[in-house]
Amino acid sequence: MSKRMTAAKALVKCLELEKITAVFGYPGAAICPFYDELELSDCGIEHILVRHEANAGHAASGMARITGRAAVCVATSGPGATNLITAIATAYMDSIPVVAITGQVCSDQIGKDVFQEADTTGAAEPFVKHSYLIKDANTLPETVKKAFYIASTGRPGPVLLDIPMDVLLSEIDFDEDEYAKPPEIRSYKPSFSGNKLQIKRVVDTISESEKPLICVGGGIFHKDSFILARKMAERADIPVVNTMMGISAFPNEHPLCHGMIGMFGKPVANLAINECDLLILLGARINDRAVLAMQERNLKVIHIDIDPAEIGKNLPASVPVVGDIHAVLEQILEQLPGKRHPDWNGFLSKCESEQNSLKPDVSQTSSVNPKAFIQVLNRLIPGDTVIVADVGQNQIWTANNISLGEGGRFLTSGGMGTMGYSVPAAIGAKKASPEREVIAICGDGSFQMQMMELATAVQHGINVKIIVMANRRLGMVRELQQNRYRGNLTAVFLDGSPDFVKIADAYGINGGYLNDIKNTNQALITLLASKKPYVLQVNVSENEGSVL
Repeated sequence: MSKRMTAAKALVKCLELEKITAVFGYPGAAICPFYDELELSDCGIEHILVRHEANAGHAASGMARITGRAAVCVATSGPGATNLITAIATAYMDSIPVVAITGQVCSDQIGKDVFQEADTTGAAEPFVKHSYLIKDANTLPETVKKAFYIASTGRPGPVLLDIPMDVLLSEIDFDEDEYAKPPEIRSYKPSFSGNKLQIKRVVDTISESEKPLICVGGGIFHKDSFILARKMAERADIPVVNTMMGISAFPNEHPLCHGMIGMFGKPVANLAINECDLLILLGARINDRAVLAMQERNLKVIHIDIDPAEIGKNLPASVPVVGDIHAVLEQILEQLPGKRHPDWNGFLSKCESEQNSLKPDVSQTSSVNPKAFIQVLNRLIPGDTVIVADVGQNQIWTANNISLGEGGRFLTSGGMGTMGYSVPAAIGAKKASPEREVIAICGDGSFQMQMMELATAVQHGINVKIIVMANRRLGMVRELQQNRYRGNLTAVFLDGSPDFVKIADAYGINGGYLNDIKNTNQALITLLASKKPYVLQVNVSENEGSVL
């Protein structure tokens, strides 16, 4: 039975029916009708007020990655919407299901360059899976339903809903039963199961291989498909490496796991890539950072991905399989026989043991070695901790050294490499799973792009922990200039940066300093014991390199 209501109220109802519990946003005039109805509603959807629109998108990304379902961010028209585009692009590159809702000027004002008007759908077009400019209020419920369906199915990604203010204020008939029906989109039919003949080819190719290798990417977290990937690896005794986005799919202590590949990856993982006779890509795009680690040679490649455009794009595929990773792995496991590769696995294990025998230099007493710091962190955190790394040297230090147990997750901005991602994404992750420890790790450069979100954490009682690796440099760029530009360091000095613990104190947040590796244990125990947000400033040498 339909009810008469404003489109803005219908939008809130749609979010409720999609089981959305929180939206991250920043209000403005054009989106105020939605905010008015959200406040009047008793639907239980919490609004999390961020301090910058981009961070609404990053927080939604963090929530979506933990829940496995589409999350929602909201901004107003003009600069609100354009600020959100960086976060939309970040979600797009990492295939994260986000529904972004933006206000727009009234329909009769579009194209007249009125106050806070911007062509939001046009500006965001390269960075969305799909977008809608809703001109007819009566189509709003159907369009919202399509947006969530498109964002969450096939290759996940962000969908944009741009809604003029007058459309939100219009009255429509809303029928909850009608909304509950599956959407019909004639031009969108995502693949699900893999082709049966290709599945047989996969099984036969694996059975014939003497040195197979599995590489998992971010897609492996879809429907917890990493559980099936582990079964596959263990049954056929296949070693596993991962892209940066695939970190935490396999526990680090798993005997078949050998870490991250790529230009900043582990030597043993890159060795495995270059020595294997069969590479099995599971939900991994294999971008330029990963391909650079591979030598040109004849190599059989099985590439399984939901997006046919990614298969063979960066690496030729001998056996391509298009389909939902969970469904395809189930199909493979139905036919895959057991097999052992003692020589191959023994070779990689020996190489890894030799690599792990190299101890980090902890002789410096005026700064902290990042690898040694992360190793202490590994011993203290619960196994199901969520670690959110930012972008820069801190990302590489964390990616190569973090060790998460069963249920742990590693999040970062991999494809777009967006600085300022970690704190808002950690806020979203913590909101999604408040019982878990959530820690953001960032550099002093990236932290200054997001430290305003300390207010968001305090206001909404979201108890994230933040570790700032402070080396007073834009470290990754400094290292690049040192190695490739004759040591001509320019625009990388972070002179004038504040004391981050004092900044935290100004927000009412406790914090501490770590200047000597000997004090790491106590510093981290204090951080982890805090029941509220906490900021730990870690002093790192300005000349510390990315590869440790």
